Amino acid sequence: ILFLGLSAGFLGGFVEKHGPRRSGFTSALFFSAGMLGTALAVHLKSLALLYLFYGFIGGIGLGVGYITPVSTLVKWFPNNRGFATGLAIMGFGFASLIAGPLMQYLVASYLEPPKAQPQEQQTKSGYTTLLQPKSYTAAQALKTWQFYALWWIFFTNITCGIGLLAVASPMAQEVAGMTPEAAASMVGIIGLINGGGRIAWSTVSDYIGRRSVYVLFFIIEIAAFYLLAQTTNALLFQILVFVIISCYGGGFSCMPAYLSDLFGTKELSSI
Repeated sequence: ILFLGLSAGFLGGFVEKHGPRRSGFTSALFFSAGMLGTALAVHLKSLALLYLFYGFIGGIGLGVGYITPVSTLVKWFPNNRGFATGLAIMGFGFASLIAGPLMQYLVASYLEPPKAQPQEQQTKSGYTTLLQPKSYTAAQALKTWQFYALWWIFFTNITCGIGLLAVASPMAQEVAGMTPEAAASMVGIIGLINGGGRIAWSTVSDYIGRRSVYVLFFIIEIAAFYLLAQTTNALLFQILVFVIISCYGGGFSCMPAYLSDLFGTKELSSI
């Protein structure tokens, strides 16, 4: 996770400069090397190699792979950024459902940098005008208070979500009295809720706005975490966990669209 974040930040310029085809290929190389090296580390029972291949090399592949489709899709679909990025990031939850031949066909046929297209804006008089939002560089974005506010919101939402994911199964057994089998089933459903929340919340954000969605996230999560600490009922426990995880997934998918709304798409990968 650490190197996912670092590579996404520091290699964003590489993605913008070389386009999605080359950056996607670079991601695949790093991630594949990380997985093969992890197999070697397990075979040799080497903790150092595990950190190197799984943590460092695999993390870089994951980070570059994360920002490659996100930065491309917000440029292709400026009027439905939430829905577009939600579909892409949902892949983190539903990746196993995507067929290899289909991905190969899409890459060969459609994956290239889009031409800059202005957004349409409806005026009060009913006429449609073209709006080209100001695009910030990463350095310019770093000088705004909005960047740091969103960074902290993102950090907090992810910390809460990952903290719950890490202990969901043992909590279900110890707090709610669920059997190991029932807890395992809950964890499987969490994966679906995580992926589904990404597309659902990001689509909602296209209609009610990104700011309103994040306000909802924190209201819901504060209430859900409070109730989670009070309940021992298995059904209510699972409902609360699913609600929190949906907000966690939605927080991921709404952020790229929110950043593009505020800072444009010029250096969105780096931002």
